[in-house]
Amino acid sequence: MKDNNIDNIIELSNELRWQIGDEFHDNLTESIYADAADIVKDSVTTQDGEKRFRLDSKIDKIVTSKIWGFPIMFLILGTVLWLTIVGANYPSSLLASLLLDTVHPLLQSGANSVNMPWWLAGFLIDGVYLAVAWVIAVMLPPMAIFFPMFTLLEDFGYLPRVAFNLDSLFNKSGAHGKQALTMSMGFGCNAAGVVATRIIDSPRERLIAIITNNFSLCNGRWPTQILIATIFIGAVVPESLSSLASLLAVISVAVLGMAFMFGVSWALSKTVLKGEVSTFNLELPPYRPPRFWKTIYTSLIDRTLIVLWRAIVFAAPAGAVIWLISNVHVGDETIAAFLINGMDGFGFLLGLNGVILLAYIVAIPANEIVIPTILMLTVMVTGIGGGAGAGVMFELDSINATGDILRAGGWTLLTAVNLMLFSLLHNPCSTTIYTIYKETNSVKWTVVASIMPVILGFVVTFLVAQVWRLLF
Repeated sequence: MKDNNIDNIIELSNELRWQIGDEFHDNLTESIYADAADIVKDSVTTQDGEKRFRLDSKIDKIVTSKIWGFPIMFLILGTVLWLTIVGANYPSSLLASLLLDTVHPLLQSGANSVNMPWWLAGFLIDGVYLAVAWVIAVMLPPMAIFFPMFTLLEDFGYLPRVAFNLDSLFNKSGAHGKQALTMSMGFGCNAAGVVATRIIDSPRERLIAIITNNFSLCNGRWPTQILIATIFIGAVVPESLSSLASLLAVISVAVLGMAFMFGVSWALSKTVLKGEVSTFNLELPPYRPPRFWKTIYTSLIDRTLIVLWRAIVFAAPAGAVIWLISNVHVGDETIAAFLINGMDGFGFLLGLNGVILLAYIVAIPANEIVIPTILMLTVMVTGIGGGAGAGVMFELDSINATGDILRAGGWTLLTAVNLMLFSLLHNPCSTTIYTIYKETNSVKWTVVASIMPVILGFVVTFLVAQVWRLLF
C-alpha cells in the first residue's frame, strides 16, 4: 500500500511537470520543500530551540505580568520618547542654524541683489521658505530617531507584548487590542499611526483607531509641551525640582491623551460605531535580533521621508498665509491683528488668547510652527522688541527670553496649562487629515476625526478656566 502511494505521488508529479513545464515545476517543488522545512523547524523541538523557548517564556512572564508589564512598558516607551526628544535637540539645532541662520540671510541677500520686490521676497522667503525650514528642522530629527527605534522594538518582538498588555483595556473600551500598536506609532507621527491601523482587520475597530489616534502626542507637539512646561510649570516649584516637575507635567498630558483615547473609543463603540468587539489570537513571536540596517533603511525611506514630504507640501502654503495676514492691512490694522482682537474674547473664556487661537488656525498644516508663530504674533501685537519683522517666524535660543515675550503677551500659569491641554486636544495637522481621508475614503469620517478633538479641547479648556478662576 505504501509503495502504491509513492507511485501515485510520482505519477502526479510527472503529470504536473508536463502541464506547467519543467522550470516552473522545479521552482514550485523547491518552494514546497522550503515551506515544509519551515513547518518542521517550528514543529520539531531541538535542544537549542527548547532553550530559546524557555528563555522567551521566562522573559514573557515578566514583561506581560500584571505587576511588571505596565511599568516596563511605560519605562521602555518613555525611554524611546526621551531619547527621541534629547537626541533630536542637537541635529535640530544644526538644521535650524543652517536653514534659518545661514540659508535664510543668503536668500534675502540674493533677493536684494536682483532687486526683487519686497512683497515678493517676503512672501517667498519670509513666508513659504521659513515655514518649510522650520518643519524640516523640527520634524526630521525626531522622526529619524523615533521610527527606527520603534521598528527595532517591533523586529525584536516586544511590540506584540505591548498589544497583549493593553488588549483588555482596549477590549473594554470597544476597540481592538492591536490599537495599542497604532497608538504607540502615533507618538512619533499621527499620520503614520493612521496608516498603521491597516493591521486591524475589523473595519469598525479600524475606524475607531483612526479617529482616536490624534490623542497620541506626535513629535510636532512634544517641543511645545516641553517648552511651556519648562517655562511655567517648572517655575512654580523650587529650582532643584523644576526639571522633575516639567517632566511629570508632560508625561501627565501624554497619559491624559491615552485616557481620552479609551474614553472616546468607548463612546464611539456605544453610539455611532456600535458592534461586537472582535476577538483575535495574538501570537507572541519569539524574540530575535533585529535586522538593524534593513530596519534603518525601511524606517527612513518608507516612514520618515514620506511623512516629512507630506508635511512640507502642507507647510509651504501655511507660511504664505502667515506672511500675508501679517502684512496685508484692513484699514489701520493687519488682518492678523483684526483676527486676534476678534478672537480674544473667546480665547479668554478658554483661558487662552486670540494669538494662540490664530496660531493654531494658521498652523493646521504643521504643529511644528505653532511656537514660532505665537512668538511672531505676540511681538507684532504687543510692539515689544524681538523678531525680524511682521510675518517672519522666529524662535529664541534662551528659554528665559521666550518666557519674557510670552509673559509680556499676558500669559499666566492658566494660559500655559490650557495651552498644553489644547495642544493635546485640537485638530490633527493637514498631513494627518489628508492621510485619514486616504485611509477611510470618506469625507464624513475625515470631518469627524478633525472636528471632534477641537470640540473636546474647547470644552476641557473652558471647564478648567472656570474652575481655575473660582479657586484662584
